[in-house]
Amino acid sequence: MIEHQLWHPVTASHSVREAPVAVALLGQSLVLWREPGHEGAPGVVHAWADRCPHRGARLSLGRVLHHLHGARLECPYHGWQFGGDAAAAQSTAACGRCVHVPAAPLFEPPTAHTATVFEACEQHGLVWVRLAAPDSTWVPAGLRQPPAFEPWQDPVWRQVLCGPYEVNTSAPRLVENFLDLSHFGFVHEGWLGARSHAQVVTGLVQETVEGLVASDCRAWQPRAYAGASDGGSVAYRYTVPHPFAAILRKDATEGDPVSNAIALFIRPEAADSCTAWFAMATLGDLSDDEELRAFQDAVFAQDRPVVESQQPKALPIGKDGPMEEVHSPADRMSSAYRRYLARLGLSLGVC
Repeated sequence: MIEHQLWHPVTASHSVREAPVAVALLGQSLVLWREPGHEGAPGVVHAWADRCPHRGARLSLGRVLHHLHGARLECPYHGWQFGGDAAAAQSTAACGRCVHVPAAPLFEPPTAHTATVFEACEQHGLVWVRLAAPDSTWVPAGLRQPPAFEPWQDPVWRQVLCGPYEVNTSAPRLVENFLDLSHFGFVHEGWLGARSHAQVVTGLVQETVEGLVASDCRAWQPRAYAGASDGGSVAYRYTVPHPFAAILRKDATEGDPVSNAIALFIRPEAADSCTAWFAMATLGDLSDDEELRAFQDAVFAQDRPVVESQQPKALPIGKDGPMEEVHSPADRMSSAYRRYLARLGLSLGVC
């Protein structure tokens, strides 16, 4: 499955501290743990299968040990200790290999006594994991790294992470909702849209090196952002750099000093469930971080019952038969997104 060869967010970076953390990705149970840092810098995050190779206990119930030769993850059942990268660098142990069995301290565990290790990294305030190395014939070059979100890396922009939001629908349904301008006047009436101003401009949609891009989109909004006091026409630019991620940049009417960029990053768990985060970046919005989070929480609370009501929960892309949903000119971006998923050969959350 191509999904296993892509990077996916699994939790917020700040949630992985001293204790191991259990998460699930694409049906795989994971344990996340962090090595102790140095001089105030955070240590490296590891993502392993949440199963001890000895007797199958959950490693997430264990603890992280500070050791002379590097950090170790201790199994809660028999205390077996598994080494991280630091241990691998200073001994013959490979990452995830058992380096100590307390009940047999003179025993030298062979290489088979190793936890299953997955690639992990941190970006945009989230921990990202890839379950399998990418096959060059399947995975385009642009999908071999976590999706880029430049404003989050720019210190001029203020960054706020919102979520997690657990949703009973597929990841593609949630992305398509994010790309949909025409629901603003009905789902977000009085906030992001108004029934009296329901017409939208879908702009130009094309595939570029960034992914799928829709530029020159426009919608009228009573309250385009947390600190807004007046309505106006708002210009949008959407990017889909990853099957389960989307980014928007919006600029309000002329003379308004506020610009906002929001990235939707999704952890796919099953064909009908996922967890989402919104990485927000803002210029000029005087709202504090909690006000920004409260605004995003309120907007998503309006979206949730609608997207969870959609049937089927999988997004119809014509994969296993004719498409069962009809379209209008206002659906240009979502129609392009469905074609994009079909070309990638995506399996999870589509039909």
